[in-house]
Amino acid sequence: MVKGAAFPGPSGELELKIICGIEARVMRTDLFDFELPAESIALRPASPRDSARLLVVRDEGRLRDAIVSDLPKCLEPGDALVVNDTKVISAQLRGRRIGRAAEPKIEVTLIKRLDGSRWQALVKPAKKLASGDRIRFGNEGKVCLLGHLDAEVEHKGAEGEVTLAFTYHGPALDQAIADLGSPPLPPYIAGKRAPDERDLDDYQTMFASQEGAVAAPTAGLHFTPALEAALRERGIALQRLTLHVGAGTFLPVKAKDTAGHRMHSEWGSLSASTAAALNQVRASGGRVVAVGTTSLRLLESAAREDGTIAPFEGETAIFITPGYRFRAVDVLLTNFHLPRSTLFMLVAAFSGLDIMKQAYAHAIAAGYRFYSYGDACLLFRAGGGAA
Repeated sequence: MVKGAAFPGPSGELELKIICGIEARVMRTDLFDFELPAESIALRPASPRDSARLLVVRDEGRLRDAIVSDLPKCLEPGDALVVNDTKVISAQLRGRRIGRAAEPKIEVTLIKRLDGSRWQALVKPAKKLASGDRIRFGNEGKVCLLGHLDAEVEHKGAEGEVTLAFTYHGPALDQAIADLGSPPLPPYIAGKRAPDERDLDDYQTMFASQEGAVAAPTAGLHFTPALEAALRERGIALQRLTLHVGAGTFLPVKAKDTAGHRMHSEWGSLSASTAAALNQVRASGGRVVAVGTTSLRLLESAAREDGTIAPFEGETAIFITPGYRFRAVDVLLTNFHLPRSTLFMLVAAFSGLDIMKQAYAHAIAAGYRFYSYGDACLLFRAGGGAA
């Protein structure tokens, strides 16, 4: 059951501040907490993908149970879906520290590319590494001409975060990582079972084409060619953007209030042609439907004050919490998210915290499946005049 919290005032609002350049309420983060039974966490996706359940959350909290293949009937001709075409790389690497007497095993999760040979990464156990140490990945004789892939620890930060400088560069490094690595399944899945060959396909959307993500844009996992065809037949367009999802997106917020949380930046791109097409949709009375919080975050990063969408290329660290004024997105298709996460804060901002608590309580009671491989919900923006 969803767990509430006691605060001065009904909203849990503490004060108004500028967070990541955006005016927003500062709120206690435990207001976004809820209890979730372990059996609600999906360990495998639905098959076929569009057979997953869909909770439709209309304005004012009206709920309806459906399935993802019903999506065309939930939208109107002239609407436009925006999907994220990022592709998950095999960012989980296993190796060993070399060059010292002991050679402990090291687990590495790549989280952000810095340049052609350098990556920001999380390592375990972090206490076994220091700046200047070298890590060797792979079984000698198996990978590349030299038989292994080495990286030097250039810098070590807090909480196991390091900068790795690899011996390979560009496409050669990309190929070595692909050969050696495995998909970095979220810890709530990987902690219950080992990744396997099925995950190579399951944890990739049908739109994936631009390599660079270390986590999947999970709302896109529900799509099939049949669903795409049904949407187009109904007169609903599909547009693409790219946001390379980072591991930080899914981490619980540890700060006591939203002002104390620092978002990791992610690289994204939205073309001039996509921006123009979406602005035309809005001008013609259609709605912009973000497929996933990643698409929404980039659309809102690209939106001007008047709601028009501009081309965008670069980093975004937008942190959306209740009080945010949405400019670009009218409807959101998304999965069910972790307690106390930035993603649950985002959906609370979009549809209202009380409404989302009610929706999640309904989903738990009705047996919906949560997180990356779980079911979906279709949210109509609070005050947005849902059809």
